[in-house]
Amino acid sequence: MVAKETADFGFRRVATDEHPRLVKDVFDRVARRYDLMNDLMSGGIHRVWKDRLVALVDLRPGETLLDVAGGTGDIARRCLARAGSGAAAIVCDVNQAMLTAGRDKGLDRGDPPGLAWLCGDATALPVAGETIDAYTVAFGLRNVARVAAALSEARRVLKPGGRFFCLEFSQVEAPLLKRVYDLYSFNVLPLLGAAVAHDRDAYQYLVESIRKFPRRQVLARMMGEAGLEQVTVRALSGGIAAIHAGWRI
Repeated sequence: MVAKETADFGFRRVATDEHPRLVKDVFDRVARRYDLMNDLMSGGIHRVWKDRLVALVDLRPGETLLDVAGGTGDIARRCLARAGSGAAAIVCDVNQAMLTAGRDKGLDRGDPPGLAWLCGDATALPVAGETIDAYTVAFGLRNVARVAAALSEARRVLKPGGRFFCLEFSQVEAPLLKRVYDLYSFNVLPLLGAAVAHDRDAYQYLVESIRKFPRRQVLARMMGEAGLEQVTVRALSGGIAAIHAGWRI
C-alpha cells in the first residue's frame, strides 16, 4: 500500500490534498481583519519590510508584476504606486474571500490603473509561461503545501531575465531575541487573534506555520533546484523575516 503524501499544517501533519482546504478555511475566517491584524501583530514593522521588498522589486513602466498569495493587494498597490503609470500588477490568491476583501478596500479608496485580480493556486498558476517580469510572494509561501512546486511555477511564468522575490517570516538567531519573540508569538498573538479577529485557532496556526517553514538557506537551495539563479537572502529585524530573491536567466 502506498503511503499517503502529507504536509505540515502548523504543528500537525495532514494529507497534502487536504491541506489547501484547511488553509482556505483559516483565511476565510480572518480575511476581513487580516490587514488590521498585521499592524497589531508586528507593531507596524511589516510595513517597513514591505517597503524594502517593493524597493527591491523596483517595478518599472511597461512591466507586469504577479503577486502570488497577494491577498488584499497590499504589495501590488505599493509596487504600482512606485512604478507610476504604464505598469501592471496581478493579485493572485487561492482564497476568494481575501480577494474580495482586497477589491472592497479598492472601492473604498480607489485602486491604481493596471491592477487586476485572479483566483489561482500557487502550484498551478492560471498564467501563461514567460509572461511576467516580477513575481512576489509575501507571507504566503509558508501556506503552500508543495513549496517546491510553487517555486517551479514561479520560474515557469517569469520571462527570461524576470525576477523572483519572497518576503516571509524566518528564524531569529540571537538567543535573547529568540526567547522574547517566542514568548510573544506563542502567548500574545493567539490572544490578539481571539480579541480582534475572534479566532484564536487561526492565529495559533499562523504562529506554528512560521516554525515549520524551511530555514533561510534551505529555501535558497530549493530556489536553485527550481531553476532560479543568482539567489540572495536578506535577513530583516534580526531574522524575524527575510527576503529571498532570484532570477530566471
